Amino acid sequence: MSLRTGRAARAGQYAALLCYLVFLAFPFLWLISTAFKPARELGSLHPTWIPEAPTLDNFRQAFDEQPLLGAAANSLVTALSAAVIAVVIATPMAYVMARHRGRLSTAATGWVVVSQAFPFVLVIIPLFLVLKNLHLINSLWGLVMVYVVWSLPFALWMLAGYVRAVPPELEEAAAVDGAGKVRTLVSVTAPLLAPGIVATALFAFITAWNEFFFALVLLKTPEKQTLPVVLTHFLGAEGAADLGPLAAAAFLATLPSLVLFAVIQKRITGGLTAGAVKN
Repeated sequence: MSLRTGRAARAGQYAALLCYLVFLAFPFLWLISTAFKPARELGSLHPTWIPEAPTLDNFRQAFDEQPLLGAAANSLVTALSAAVIAVVIATPMAYVMARHRGRLSTAATGWVVVSQAFPFVLVIIPLFLVLKNLHLINSLWGLVMVYVVWSLPFALWMLAGYVRAVPPELEEAAAVDGAGKVRTLVSVTAPLLAPGIVATALFAFITAWNEFFFALVLLKTPEKQTLPVVLTHFLGAEGAADLGPLAAAAFLATLPSLVLFAVIQKRITGGLTAGAVKN
């Protein structure tokens, strides 16, 4: 490949990356712009990126019309509980999958990958019937159970990658020094897995925080609803949207996910690739 061809290919790659970034950023930038626009600008036939007269009225109206703080508390309880439970269950399972290769481990890994292709509508009816029999419909704990089951396969896959990245020689050296299995896991392996456990927990938290469909179907009363469901209340019966308050509430609901993802995105990438480079 000539020098000129190489530079052209690199310029094309940068151009494609820039177009992709603009495509991803456009909805969020438009959301921020809409959240700070007064009603007069929202109805303008000539929309602008930067509000001419920025206002906080949309935020005040959003808090006055809907119980955003209560919904945020429900989302926080369900997302935090689901993240903790998913990590507690997934960590020992991931260790067994990564350290004990065999047909069962291969089959479990295949099942994890296949389960991610299941659409929500395929499992909602069986889940609804199970939770109804357990008297957990319209219960935050019922929703937590659903989120744990839904996030567990990916958490398992992610943690297995971190376990494979820990050199088995460290555990063998600890065994030679007389450490038992439990002490080896607690004193040697667990500290090295800590970054992966934190990243997996935050991934499960973000997944549950943003989830909408299960919460819409399983939670009935307004005081139990989570933040994504409450956002739909800004839509009228005929589909007309209260655009300013909706944008303000959506902007506030998006912030926790963005902050957490900005913190853990390097660790998530490391977890996804760790299993691919270490055998």
